[in-house]
Amino acid sequence: MTLDDLARPETPGTPPPADPRPAGGSTGPAAAGPATRPGTWAALRPLVLRVHFYAGVLVAPFLLVAAVSGLLYALSFQAEKVVYAHELEVPVGDTVLPLAQQVRLAREANPNGTVTAVRPGAEPGATTRVLMADPDVPEGTSLAVFVDPYTGDIRGQLPSYGSSGALPLRTWIDGLHRDLHLGDLGRNYSELAASWLWVVVLGGLFLWFGRRRAKRRTLVLPESGPRSRRRTLSWHGSVGLWAALGLLLLSATGLTWSRYAGENIGTVQDRLGGATPTLAAELTPARGAGGATGHEGHEGHEGRGTGGEGQAPATDIGIDRAVAAARAAGIDSPSISVAPPADGKGYVVKETDTQFPVELDAVALDPADGTVVDRLRFTDYPLLAQLTRIGIDAHTGVFLGLFNQLALAALALALVLLILWGYRMWWLRRPGRPVARGTWRRIPVTLLLPCAAATALVAWFVPLLGVSLLLFLAVDLGLALKARLRSRYRARRTA
Repeated sequence: MTLDDLARPETPGTPPPADPRPAGGSTGPAAAGPATRPGTWAALRPLVLRVHFYAGVLVAPFLLVAAVSGLLYALSFQAEKVVYAHELEVPVGDTVLPLAQQVRLAREANPNGTVTAVRPGAEPGATTRVLMADPDVPEGTSLAVFVDPYTGDIRGQLPSYGSSGALPLRTWIDGLHRDLHLGDLGRNYSELAASWLWVVVLGGLFLWFGRRRAKRRTLVLPESGPRSRRRTLSWHGSVGLWAALGLLLLSATGLTWSRYAGENIGTVQDRLGGATPTLAAELTPARGAGGATGHEGHEGHEGRGTGGEGQAPATDIGIDRAVAAARAAGIDSPSISVAPPADGKGYVVKETDTQFPVELDAVALDPADGTVVDRLRFTDYPLLAQLTRIGIDAHTGVFLGLFNQLALAALALALVLLILWGYRMWWLRRPGRPVARGTWRRIPVTLLLPCAAATALVAWFVPLLGVSLLLFLAVDLGLALKARLRSRYRARRTA
């Protein structure tokens, strides 16, 4: 679509050097030197260019929506602090009320809810969140009751979503980014975008590095000069190069919780021994069969749970002593979440600080005496599980805090600009014909067969990529058939 003239020289005003190759990029009979077969890149370039063209035309709109909504999501963390300042912040007082008293006040404010977790403020002036399962909030969402830890005042009640505790503004933007608020059908859009993003990025990198240029600086820095298609191409390539690594990471981490490819990734991860370990919180001899969900980051929501308070154990040391016992057991992060005992399980106290250095240790405690039933450290996770968790937290903007969110915003803005520059180049070069059809026939069989096998494997592993690729091929064949029939019709008329 936009890079089909990449073989042109870089220096303005300099005529292109003689090139014995025909337009398709392969070497013809008159080629200089003894070689009769094209090099690997010379053979692959037209095919890469054609795939880049179709991906740019047909997938770029999905990528644009994902980029714009992703930009809004990256900015929503700071916006949330402003919009919900009354619920999130309070004047710092002299003494902090016991957690048990704060939970009691939250229950009085919402007697129909069932407490599923308590999140004390991680810093002075932050409210305590008492999370409740409530029939009036959407499934997969908790109702957060915000309690002033110094006075006990109820500052408000808001739906809270995800392990990061997203409030309604960020939750709405997250839903827009994830599925356009269309449910399972809408999730196909984001998976299609993530499935093709890495293909477009790698294709663009190959084309950009394979371009002849007079100055090396034009590889990483855009050209100056009058506005033209050439300068737009330079900005497109240079910015794409700087953003490539981040976009590849976004594509990979986005696919981990996608609908179809995510299932395949999870299966491979489990078979490689990278499954996230679970915390055993049961108080029965069968302890070890359950516990905290291993893929909380994937699911993106607090479990609604059954957790009826009537099923709590007869002897309970209370939430304040449970937190003290957890602190003594090594849970030392200021950011914690406490799940009360229910359904035969003890207290579960988890660290929730996903910022570097990550603090995600957890312990299960016997509510009768605070004895540690089970312990799970983040360092106990398999390396693959650690990388998966960090990657997902980085994708969602909670790994490095504000820096992470600014980086996501910059990547989203870069992707928006890359797409707009691409369409601008296509418009300036209208009718914008891509590389001629049939370029794959010029690829040597020894190279074509491995490429075809790798493409088939990737298409099976990433289903929406495979389905859309078949659609592209069908469109291409349809256009080719239409052009052939039209030429035959014209030939008959002129005969």
